[in-house]
Amino acid sequence: MANVPVQRMSQLLAKTLRDDPADAEVLSHKLLVRAGYVRRTAAGIWSWLPLGKKVLANVERIVREEMDAVGAQEVLLPAILPREPYEATGRWEEYGPELFRLQDRKGGDYLLGPTHEEIFTLLVKDQASSYKDLPVILYQIQNKYRDEARPRAGILRGREFLMKDSYSFDTEDEGLAKSYALHRAAYQKIFARLGLDYRICAATAGAMGGSKSEEFLAPAEAGEDTFADCPNCDFAANTEAITYELKPVDGSDVPAAEDIPTPDTPTIETLAASLGVPASATLKNLLVKVDGEIVAVGVPGDREVDMDKVEAHFAPATVELVTETDFAGRPDLVRGYVGPRGLEKVTYIADPRVAPGTSWITGANKAGTHTKNVVAGRDFEVGEYVDVVVVQEGDPCPKCGTGLVLDRAIEIGHIFQLGRKYADALKLDVLGQNGKPVRVTMGSYGIGVSRAVAALAEQSADDKGLCWPAEVAPADVHVVAAGKALQTELALDISQKLAAAGVRVLVDDRPGVSPGVKFTDSELIGVPQILVAGRRAADGVVELKDRRTGEREELTVEEAVARLTA
Repeated sequence: MANVPVQRMSQLLAKTLRDDPADAEVLSHKLLVRAGYVRRTAAGIWSWLPLGKKVLANVERIVREEMDAVGAQEVLLPAILPREPYEATGRWEEYGPELFRLQDRKGGDYLLGPTHEEIFTLLVKDQASSYKDLPVILYQIQNKYRDEARPRAGILRGREFLMKDSYSFDTEDEGLAKSYALHRAAYQKIFARLGLDYRICAATAGAMGGSKSEEFLAPAEAGEDTFADCPNCDFAANTEAITYELKPVDGSDVPAAEDIPTPDTPTIETLAASLGVPASATLKNLLVKVDGEIVAVGVPGDREVDMDKVEAHFAPATVELVTETDFAGRPDLVRGYVGPRGLEKVTYIADPRVAPGTSWITGANKAGTHTKNVVAGRDFEVGEYVDVVVVQEGDPCPKCGTGLVLDRAIEIGHIFQLGRKYADALKLDVLGQNGKPVRVTMGSYGIGVSRAVAALAEQSADDKGLCWPAEVAPADVHVVAAGKALQTELALDISQKLAAAGVRVLVDDRPGVSPGVKFTDSELIGVPQILVAGRRAADGVVELKDRRTGEREELTVEEAVARLTA
């Protein structure tokens, strides 16, 4: 194996900290800063120090190797991009304030790329003219930019982040399905090599568009995504992507709808208490505005409306809650007593739980009055059924009916079957076998490279510090010289022997630093193996410690070198 340079902490640009940063909210943020891997440059913008850059490079290497293995070709596109392609697809406006927009000195509009579907589409349009040029998979590993309203959690949610984005181009839907499957399998290999615990979950396409989408989620307390896992079958999904089948019931024996006086009951809680019924017997009707038009959203009274789902359903339209001013302009809409019967100039959507035949107590559109025995499909019509409730622990699995388990997770990868959305907008055609133009179909596939570092830190750390999996660690072994000249000499000697055999070595040879601080730092930094030249250095004996298990063993220098180079 090739001789690799020894990293000497006496020369390393990295200072460890005893205390957590004051602004740190999550474990990875605290430990990556304390261990000298990253430093904050500005809100949501981070500098990678030597140890951190090595971990980041190792993640990149694994991603690159597995992408190359499926025949993907690496390119590098610019990060500063022209407005026109994004305007053609509608995303110049759809991205809203998250898009970094800028102008050159001539007034031309540009953006910092949040993702590159448009530019890859134009690249293939320029380079591919025939079906013979396809299929092709292209990828890059590059910084992306999003103007997060509240950058937080260190490198987990920054305004600049490193991402692998790849794109497949096929002439047929069957080809797209194959490219999607190739990426799915490659991602499984990547995350297994990284040592991440992850779930593959059904997901929504969001602003990306497309027909099929799956997320790769790493369970962690710091995660911003909530996913549902079925303990009985293989179902797993982001809660925003869970849908239920509409199941009508027989409501023919429900008596006629009847108004009942319910003074001072403008909330579900007060209504249920007044009538002595469970909240689940009532129908909640939330009013929102969609591009200024009022829409009512019906859900069972014991459930909350998931505004993210509502916004996703109506995207790219703007969704906002109605205000006092809106009620003042619509006297037919009585706040606290809105019901679906007799609503005029209001679109009504409902969750599938408000199925045809179900009976409810709901607002009568009159102050101090509700209506009971209101049957969906008999007394009011639902314009569209949309899954809009917040998923709860114990909700039935859509696949087998078992109660779902909810957990927090970090999104580390996302794959999309985009179809022809971008090819249509940018007119990406090639000549088919019959000589006629064929519209190309696309897939988009992302991995958060810098985010994967944070996810690894979240999942693998313990109460002493970081604890990297071997393939991504900044070194294979952390050699600690316990202080005296003889121990430092032995530590440097064994480090050179290991490096000559191709082992990546970080050696703590800092003068004037106590053994206790060096031992603490070795655990904080998290290299898998710790080799200590300590009290038995004069005998040529060192101590080998497994960082993860804490197991220790005394070995001669020769035995230690043999063990670590095996």
